[in-house]
Amino acid sequence: MYTYSHTNDSNTNSSSAGDLGHLSNSYEGWKYDFGPANFDIHNIFGANFVYQLPLFKHSDSKATKTMLGGWEVSGIVTMVSGAPINIGLSGPNVASFVPNSSNRPDQTGTGSNPHTIAEWFDTSIYSTPACASGPDCFGNTKRNSVIGPGRDNWNLSLFKNFVFSEARGSNLQFRAEVFNVWNHTQLNASAQNGGIGANFNPTGGVPSSYGFGQITQAWDPRIIQLALKLYF
Repeated sequence: MYTYSHTNDSNTNSSSAGDLGHLSNSYEGWKYDFGPANFDIHNIFGANFVYQLPLFKHSDSKATKTMLGGWEVSGIVTMVSGAPINIGLSGPNVASFVPNSSNRPDQTGTGSNPHTIAEWFDTSIYSTPACASGPDCFGNTKRNSVIGPGRDNWNLSLFKNFVFSEARGSNLQFRAEVFNVWNHTQLNASAQNGGIGANFNPTGGVPSSYGFGQITQAWDPRIIQLALKLYF
């Protein structure tokens, strides 16, 4: 299954107020926040399969067929592109004095995103907004303008039933399950759960120790579990 999608909105709000539940910029209104939705993931691919291994399946030896034949492999594959990340502004700014508002830094140029754990996006292009008047106090960085890392995850399992009695349906099932089978590093850079430093907080003109641009979380590495299940 493959899905391509693209969604824009001005806010993601679960309250009954909808888009009016939070207005970041009272001068520009909803236009200041119009951009990719928080759930705007462009590419989603998923597949699952079950395959019976043909080895020894039709062996003339009952013992060989029982012990070495009848194995099955199954898997679930998920590949998704990255979700948007909203660059915010911390520290004293106009949003500190306007109720229910939020702010973003100024952005100069597009930068060159390193896509490393220490610096996923170019942090050098952001600065504190110049604040000569009210409208100027809000930064020009677009909402959800940075795309986080995607994910490529494979979960596989190998299992077999050792039949004791077909009449009674009794058997012993062996299962070997592997999650993230290739042991890929899968970065979890969701700004909503704190997986990336997405707030610019200047200290002497440079980002502070808040870890601006740094990814701090990852999905689980390879996990292997073995199981036996007795049916009688």
